[in-house]
Amino acid sequence: MKTILIIEDEKDLAELVAFNLEKEGYRTITAFDGTSGLEAARAHHPDLILLDLMLPGVMGMDVCKMLKKSEKMATIPIIMLTARGEEIDRVVGFEVGADDYVVKPFSTRELLLRVKAVLRRSLPDKPDGKILNIGAVTIDTARHQVEVAGEEIILTTTEFKLLLNLAERLGRVQSRDLLLKNVWGYNYVGDTRTVDTHITRLRTKLGPAGDLIRTVRGFGYKMEEQ
Repeated sequence: MKTILIIEDEKDLAELVAFNLEKEGYRTITAFDGTSGLEAARAHHPDLILLDLMLPGVMGMDVCKMLKKSEKMATIPIIMLTARGEEIDRVVGFEVGADDYVVKPFSTRELLLRVKAVLRRSLPDKPDGKILNIGAVTIDTARHQVEVAGEEIILTTTEFKLLLNLAERLGRVQSRDLLLKNVWGYNYVGDTRTVDTHITRLRTKLGPAGDLIRTVRGFGYKMEEQ
């Protein structure tokens, strides 16, 4: 049974979300502020976190940053819950490590679809023992591990799948829409900034090897050896 941590200060909303998730077979844990949310994440290591942007005490963005800086919790997928629908909020959320977002007010059906999609993306692929070497980057698909010049780099599941998608199609340009379909598994209508912000974060984590990912202006990205 998958465990979902809900960090939401509106208790009625948190309880409603928990009720609907439990109806779908999930186990839920609720926290009503950032501090207790962090404590619950450390104590229970959930399969997914629903994280409100506006929280008392420690804000949602800061909670996300702290989780993603933790080696033990960095790979836990996070869906941001926000009352704001502005693009800048979505972009900042992705930049600090969120895997998806839902804008309030949201329907139960939409939230469940997002939860299922993110959990599906977080499932490890069947080990096939494939190891890809591209420049200083080594990708071990069986272990879901990435190294740059022999040093392991901690990536989220989405970042790993994005890198692998580009690496397996070395030298071939992938449009933003195609990357959304292949990596995210469902369509963000017109929201290709999702890809751009994840590419930026991925390049940063790869350091100098991030230059292996090339931007094809007006279209998308490709990975090629220098």
